[in-house]
Amino acid sequence: MHIILGALGSILTILYMLDRLGIDLGGMNPFYWYRRRAFAKKYGADPIFSVEDPMHIASLLVIGAAKLEGDLTARQKETAQRLFESEFSLNEKEALQLFGSAAHLLAAPQLLDDQLTKLVARSGDRFSPEQSQSLLAMMEEVASADGGLSASQQEFIGRVRSDFPSAAKPEGTWA
Repeated sequence: MHIILGALGSILTILYMLDRLGIDLGGMNPFYWYRRRAFAKKYGADPIFSVEDPMHIASLLVIGAAKLEGDLTARQKETAQRLFESEFSLNEKEALQLFGSAAHLLAAPQLLDDQLTKLVARSGDRFSPEQSQSLLAMMEEVASADGGLSASQQEFIGRVRSDFPSAAKPEGTWA
């Protein structure tokens, strides 16, 4: 017992001296390290993956499908805002805000396909069959507002169609 007390006293003396010399010992705390690591992971993550509301995810996918071939045209913007108002039961201001936030989150065109693929994989279970059918119709309408769908847009819409539920279950739609 006297050996254990001597060892603990020595360890405490060494730690006290290191603290008095200005050496920070807070990094040795595993709880502090975990909290710091979780914050760094959350801070460094892509903000598109923190979206959880199906309506916002749908707006990201609709705008993203149209942006696969480059910037959005005026007709695609008008079509998207009109669909947001009618499908999501939003007023004009709310639809414009939803469009703006989706366009802002999808601002990096070089990451767009990768972001959308991961978003589809993560959020397929959050949609009811009616919502997924409505989403696919909106994606096709907005992406083809200036003409037909391109090959990349068709492939992306096909991936969404295969990942989202399609069996008809009696559930509500967006509202």
